[in-house]
Amino acid sequence: MSALLHVEGLSRSYMLGGHRIKALDEVGFTLGPGRIMGIVGESGSGKSTLARLVMALDRPDPGPHSGQVRLNGQDLFALPPRALRRARRDMQMVFQDPYGSLDPRQKVGRIVAEPLHLLPDRPTGRARREIVAQVLHAVGLGAEAMAQYPHAFSGGQRQRIAIARALITRPKLLVADEATSALDLTVQRQILQLIRSLRDRQGLGVLFISHDLAVVEDLCDEVAVMHNGRIVELGAMNEIIARPQSAYTRRLIAAQPSLRGLG
Repeated sequence: MSALLHVEGLSRSYMLGGHRIKALDEVGFTLGPGRIMGIVGESGSGKSTLARLVMALDRPDPGPHSGQVRLNGQDLFALPPRALRRARRDMQMVFQDPYGSLDPRQKVGRIVAEPLHLLPDRPTGRARREIVAQVLHAVGLGAEAMAQYPHAFSGGQRQRIAIARALITRPKLLVADEATSALDLTVQRQILQLIRSLRDRQGLGVLFISHDLAVVEDLCDEVAVMHNGRIVELGAMNEIIARPQSAYTRRLIAAQPSLRGLG
């Protein structure tokens, strides 16, 4: 299977209080089309830094050995601005907070349509409305949602709107950064099922980032366990749950009642 996303030797440091903090330390993995990979670890393990680098919203440390992010074979950090803009059609991100990620001053139709500016032939008028209605339907919302403001919707519905916005350019890669952690368990299950369904229908590759190993185990085909900026374990989800090699992974499993006894 060809790689949709290939991350190799990715490193990122920050200065904090006069000290250099290594947020990512030579991180690498490969994600195939139509696969869901979980990135799991505690707060501060480097997960969100990784998400920003995968989306090319940040850059690795300067120098020739700070890593690459390749999407469909293209090194994102080597692309000129116009080519990077084109590449962004194929990757979209959903954030943690379904309340803060949607502009409360804009109607849902305009919010969902916003990424269409990335397309070379930007649809307008009736064609634009039809595309927005289609993608809202794909996430379980009606076309009437277009005329409403975000405050009219529950947290789970707002996250569906955020996913619709991410899907409107028909990306090949979806990066979900703690996308269910602000939701209650019932709504969380609905969003996980939606992500599975979108993967199955559209062949979407998903990088699902979470601190919750039980949620990752429920959704993902593969998992990378992060600790202190490094991947300490990487492989098939069921194999790592059944036979964890890292002491840190074993601690994560022990902290999840639903997973105890599986490792």
